[in-house]
Amino acid sequence: MVNLTANLNKMKEIKTIDSLEHLENILQETTAVLIYFSTTSCNVGEALEPKVIHLLNTYFSKIDFYKIDMNFSPEIAAKYSAFVEPTILVFFEGKETIRKSRNIGIFELQEAIERPYKLIFE
Repeated sequence: MVNLTANLNKMKEIKTIDSLEHLENILQETTAVLIYFSTTSCNVGEALEPKVIHLLNTYFSKIDFYKIDMNFSPEIAAKYSAFVEPTILVFFEGKETIRKSRNIGIFELQEAIERPYKLIFE
C-alpha cells in the first residue's frame, strides 16, 4: 500500500487546455507534449487515460501530459483533426510526431514514443 501511495504522489498533474492559443503556446514552449483528446462520456478514453499517464510517469517523464475535452473545445479538435475519441497526439519540438486514435494499445504507444524520445533526451 505504501508503494501505491508513493506512485500516486509522483503522478503527472493532469493539465487541461481550453483554447487554441493556450495549446499553441504550450507547443512552442515545451520540448515534448502528449495531448489526450477525449470526452467524459467515452468509457474507452476514461479507461485508457490512467494507463497513458502511468506510461509517461514510468518511461517518459520529460513529456508533459495535457487533456482536451472535445465537447468543450471542438475548435481545437477540428484544427488538429481529432474527430475520434480517444485520440493521442505526441509533439516533439512543436511538431506532431505520433498520432493514435480509437483502439490504442499501450505497448504500441510506448514503442512509438521510445525512439524519438531517446533521440531528443538521451
